[in-house]
Amino acid sequence: MINSTEVSYFTLGAYFDTSESLSFIIIMSLYVFIVFANLSLVVVICVNRSLHEPMYLFLCSLFVNELYGSTGLFPLLLAQVLSDSHTVSAPFCFLQIFCIYSYANVEFCNLAIMSYDRYLAICFPLQYNTLMTSHRVAGLIALVWLYPFLGITGLISLSASLQMCGNNINKVYCDNFFIVKLSCGDTTPNNIYGMVYTAVTIGVVISILYTYIRILRVCSSGSKQTRQKALSTCTPHLASLLNFSCGCFFEIVQSRFEMKHVPHVARIFLSLYWLTCQPLLNPIVYGLNLSKIRSSCRSLVLGKM
Repeated sequence: MINSTEVSYFTLGAYFDTSESLSFIIIMSLYVFIVFANLSLVVVICVNRSLHEPMYLFLCSLFVNELYGSTGLFPLLLAQVLSDSHTVSAPFCFLQIFCIYSYANVEFCNLAIMSYDRYLAICFPLQYNTLMTSHRVAGLIALVWLYPFLGITGLISLSASLQMCGNNINKVYCDNFFIVKLSCGDTTPNNIYGMVYTAVTIGVVISILYTYIRILRVCSSGSKQTRQKALSTCTPHLASLLNFSCGCFFEIVQSRFEMKHVPHVARIFLSLYWLTCQPLLNPIVYGLNLSKIRSSCRSLVLGKM
């Protein structure tokens, strides 16, 4: 039996022999695009006072989270592509788990408050300014980040105290589920904590869907202009929610169940989809769909030129 304090590193065992230079270029290109696209939209929202409205401030929080999650994944991914041993120190491995898991939870919480904001704006337009004050916006954004950080800190604390019987993680990044599987001690507290936290996250997703159902019901009885306006603002939110939820579902399924019939490359793709597609998709969906962001980007670029 190997105590967890004696495990100084973990080996990421899902890497396979491939062209290092090609993989590095592809991954680096994705990371550069993600950073450029999301950072540009954060700057546009921050410098343009006309975008200092609740919906765009929540979007700014969403784009910051995409930067945060991508930075938790891509630097280590790039380093491992060029590495021969594919090892990562235990503290850094737990740090990556914290970043990735908190990123996912911040994403869901951010989408939840965005749906709540759209619900108030569409269903209670006259009371919207009094309901969604600047103090409430600041409080909601703080809650979006504070709750996942505290919750994942508890999860990491339980995992870091486990007794380990191995150090091989069959993934291309560190995953808490595989670390718990490596334990030869009692993992009951970890399983209970994980189930409760997962149930809360599922509850958040259900509340988002319920909110949009309420919005659609109100729009169905409104005018054509009201329906068009509601659809134009809600469609990006729903697309983002469905994309991320499906990505998380695929990751959970392929991690929890032995899918030996699925090709190894496909399993790696499924494990990376939820962490890469969302940061790539959101800047495109919101940047192209919301007219105020498009016009602000155009004005900012033309003004600099």
